[in-house]
Amino acid sequence: MELTGADIFVRCLEDEGVEYIFGYPGGAALHIYDALYRQDKVKHILVRHEQGATHAADGYARATGKPGAVIVTSGPGATNAVTGIATAYMDSIPLVVFTGQVPTMLIGDDAFQEVDAVGITRPCVKHNFLVKDVKDLAMTIKKAFYIATTGRPGPVVVDIPKDVTADITEYDYPDAISMRSYAPVTKGHQAQVKKAAALITSAKRPMIYTGGGVILGNAAESLTEFVRTLGYPCTNTLMGLGGYPATDPLFVGMLGMHGTYEANMAMHECDVLIAVGARFDDRVTGDLNKFCPHARIVHIDIDPASIGKNVPVEIPIVGNVDGVIKDLLKAIRASKKKPDAEALAAWWEQIEEWRAMNCLTFDRASELIKPQYVIETLYKLTDGDAFVTSDVGQHQMWAAQFYKFDKPRRWINSGGLGTMGFGLPSAMGVQLAYPDALVACITGEASIQMCIQELSTCKQYGLPIKVINLNNRYMGMVRQWQEFFYDRRYSHSYMDALPDFIKLAESYGHVGMKIEKPGDVEGALKEAIATTDRLVFLDFITDQTENVYPMMPAGKGHHEMELGPCSQVVSTNRELA
Repeated sequence: MELTGADIFVRCLEDEGVEYIFGYPGGAALHIYDALYRQDKVKHILVRHEQGATHAADGYARATGKPGAVIVTSGPGATNAVTGIATAYMDSIPLVVFTGQVPTMLIGDDAFQEVDAVGITRPCVKHNFLVKDVKDLAMTIKKAFYIATTGRPGPVVVDIPKDVTADITEYDYPDAISMRSYAPVTKGHQAQVKKAAALITSAKRPMIYTGGGVILGNAAESLTEFVRTLGYPCTNTLMGLGGYPATDPLFVGMLGMHGTYEANMAMHECDVLIAVGARFDDRVTGDLNKFCPHARIVHIDIDPASIGKNVPVEIPIVGNVDGVIKDLLKAIRASKKKPDAEALAAWWEQIEEWRAMNCLTFDRASELIKPQYVIETLYKLTDGDAFVTSDVGQHQMWAAQFYKFDKPRRWINSGGLGTMGFGLPSAMGVQLAYPDALVACITGEASIQMCIQELSTCKQYGLPIKVINLNNRYMGMVRQWQEFFYDRRYSHSYMDALPDFIKLAESYGHVGMKIEKPGDVEGALKEAIATTDRLVFLDFITDQTENVYPMMPAGKGHHEMELGPCSQVVSTNRELA
């Protein structure tokens, strides 16, 4: 069957099982848009900005585990998508982003709306392609989805010149593919697994530290079995929340810059650290010279380049984290050596002392709305079963601290790049994937304005997202750093001309609610949750002075945290051998 490149494009998406493609039309992509118009299997979601398309596809991918798909035009269409591509790259999210390009004979001539999409995106993609012949189009698309979803996932860009979408050739989309130059390791080396099992069972002060790789590798179930079998404490990174049930007593909370006191202290004092699907990010480690000074480290990751990149490890294991954890469990159960129960009991006694610090305590008697209370109430009213997206800043950290995620793929946020504007469009992708689920976007008055035009997209497609705007009239995290480190010189972290968010939401056809008193928080959230057929924008006017605690300042170690004014006075740690 001979088809145009545009029709081949759509058929490839169909055969790949793509449900939604997020995009915005333009001249170089019009042949593709015409082909999309003439079919009904792949649903196109028209966003209001190309950044919104990439974030929406990203949210869809994080929530479902399937690759997100994006189509934009050349020039500014491609460059507008770069922020979302970089966001996905930093967090290892599988996206395939198709960019229109000027005709092949005009490439390099500075033609209208021409940019070097391959060159521009090269530093922030897993791979990219420029298709120069329609005969290569189907195979290139197959390779793009294969690369994006295997090994360590990531975004792949396919740049398609307009004449390629008009040319005709036979359609042939392969069922499977193998690439000689790309063969990711999936199974862990069994000798390394046995060495790791021996070290893990010898630990007296063990710590299990897990990241986004557990979520991406669908390893939450096996991780939970692993942790409970050993009885060891477990902490998650910001990206790993939900990989282990947050309500389980073996969970000691998130670690890192705004992690719990007990998680960070346990990291600092542990003697064996089992790192699973985590990359030792600077917001987790703090000062590398002070990081886990007593620990022998096992590092499990699908990406060999991540192992030893930031922190030297004793036992590296490259492979799919789910399979490696299962192999470790087999090795531990087959071993005659078991964990030291007496040492483990003493270790838990110390951890419970740290936990008793109540490091997340805040002022509940305030006459102002405390942002922590809003999220705590949302958690209570949703039984912890909502999909929660966030933007970036203080509200993101409070969401991570106070919403207890017991399931994977429920916490959708930009971790590595820290992209303001991510929350609302990513919530669109989640809501489209799960139309009957409760999707809450936790944001701030600065972040929400980055992609607020997507309220129009939400109206067009009837997406009943609950936008929870923690409005402190500041770029909150910027203000906090200026308070702590810049002698309260609040340089350009305050917006003098904020919109009336209620009128703005209503102008887009949504429900708007303004909440100014703590006593009205629960009622407003209940009303919003009960409104299942409309987007509800809740503008919570919160305490401007509230800061995120605990905090591990830049350049400090896990044991050098600053606790909030409401936490108990730090007791002397017991002597640890």
